[in-house]
Amino acid sequence: MLQSLLPDRKIHVLVATPSGGSGQGGIDRIMAALDRELQRQGDGKVEARFLPSRGSGSVALSVFYMIGFCLRMLVARIAGRADVVHINVSSFGSTYRKMVIARCARLLGIPYVLHLHGAEYQTFWKENRSFMSRRIRHMFEHADRIVVLGRIWRDFVTARAPGAAGNIVIVANATEVPSLAHVGGGDSVHILFLGRIGDRKGVPQLLDALHRMRPVKQWRATIAGDGDVEAVRARSAGLGLAGCIAFPGWVGPNEVGSLIASADILALPSFAENLPVSVIEGMASGLAVVTTPVGAVEDIIIDKKTGLLVPPGDVAALTKALTELVDDTALRARLGSAAMAVHRERLELSSFAASICRVWDEAANGRPGAKS
Repeated sequence: MLQSLLPDRKIHVLVATPSGGSGQGGIDRIMAALDRELQRQGDGKVEARFLPSRGSGSVALSVFYMIGFCLRMLVARIAGRADVVHINVSSFGSTYRKMVIARCARLLGIPYVLHLHGAEYQTFWKENRSFMSRRIRHMFEHADRIVVLGRIWRDFVTARAPGAAGNIVIVANATEVPSLAHVGGGDSVHILFLGRIGDRKGVPQLLDALHRMRPVKQWRATIAGDGDVEAVRARSAGLGLAGCIAFPGWVGPNEVGSLIASADILALPSFAENLPVSVIEGMASGLAVVTTPVGAVEDIIIDKKTGLLVPPGDVAALTKALTELVDDTALRARLGSAAMAVHRERLELSSFAASICRVWDEAANGRPGAKS
C-alpha cells in the first residue's frame, strides 16, 4: 500500500515521541505499532527513526532528552537525513518541550509535522491573548502539517490558530488486527477497563456502577493500568467488590491482548480523551464498548449502533448500560460486530501508516495540504 504513495527518493523522518516508542503511554504504543507496520510494509522509501524526547524520569532528565533530540536533528540535517520532523504533542510539559523542538526544526530548515494527542488540550490551550497562548499558536501556524485525531480537534485547532487551517489532516488512531482469537469470559461476562487508573478516566464512577450491579448475576471485572491502583483496590474492598474485580496493575502488550481476548465489554467512562486507544483495541476484537462522548469518541462510536455512550460522571446511566450488556447476549454481539466492522474499515494499522506516510511526503515536498 505504501509504495504507490511515496516518491522515488527516500524520505528521512525523525519522530519525537516520549520514550522513543518503548513507553507505556498511548502515544508510545501507537508510534511503536507504526514503526512495526512501516518495517512490515515498507520498501526502503521511508526511513523513520523514533527517538525519545522526554524519557521516563524527572523534569531535569526530560530536558536532557529534549536537548538530545535537537542535537540529533542537527546531526541528521548535516548528514542529509532529515527531511521531516514528526512531533507528537500533548499538554503542559509536552507542549513546552515541543515548542523548543519545533523552533530548532525551523532554524535548521526542516519541515515539521505536529501530531496532537493531548486529551486535555482544550483546557490547556485557552482562548486568550497570553504570551503562552501566542507561542502555541505560533508553533501550530508554522507547522507544515498538523495531524489531529477527529473533527472536534480539527475545529479546535482552527479556532485557536486560524492560519493553520489549511494544513490540518484528520488521521484517527489505529491498532493492529488482534493476533489472539476472541473467546470472551465464558459463563461470567467479563467487563474490562484499560488505562491509567484515576479520576480523569472515570474509575471512581465505574466502581460505583459496579457496586450498584452487585445484585446482577454472572459478571466479573478487570481494572488494569497504572496510577492509583492501591487506593482503588482498597475502595473496591470497602464496597464489597473484592471478589468481583481484579486489579493487575500495569500490563504489557501481551497481557493486554490476553485480557481483551477474554473480555466481553470494554468500559471507559472518561471525563476527557482525545481518541482513546483502549476503545479502538476493544473494537478490534469485537467487544461491546461503553464509553463517554468526549474528545473524538463520537467519530468512531455511534450510540446504540457501534457501542453505548453515557454522559461523563453519570453513574446511573453507566450502571444501566453495563447491566443491559451483561443481561443481553444478543446486544453485546450486535454492538461488538458493528464495532469490529468499523475497525476493519477505518481504524486498522495499515491504512493509518499509509496516511501518515502521505502526510510526511506532503510536508517533505511542500505539497498543498489536504483538508479533512
